[in-house]
Amino acid sequence: MSQTQVTTAPNTTDLTIATVAEIVTFRLIEGTDPAAFVTAARAIEPMLKASGTVLSRTLSCDDAGTWTDHITWTTMAAATSTAEAMMADPLAAPMMQMIDPAHVSLRHAPIAYQQE
Repeated sequence: MSQTQVTTAPNTTDLTIATVAEIVTFRLIEGTDPAAFVTAARAIEPMLKASGTVLSRTLSCDDAGTWTDHITWTTMAAATSTAEAMMADPLAAPMMQMIDPAHVSLRHAPIAYQQE
């Protein structure tokens, strides 16, 4: 007779311990070269890696020109503290200057399931 093992999902209500998805959608300032933007976005990679709190990052753009920057963080605290540090980091300035502030949407969500 076999035993059934029951596991429970991680507690996603405790944002201090759950891995977190940061989803930022935005448009670039009119006339911005998309390749130059990607280069500027990649320039913050050393800072993100140095934080030790980024699990993954994906940058995409659809046919309508809407970009999505999707970052998986170890915790909500890591996401917010690193974001604050990034805003003060001169490496982030070129990337931030290419984003149209009127078309930015940012949200965080605890990850309930992630396929490896």
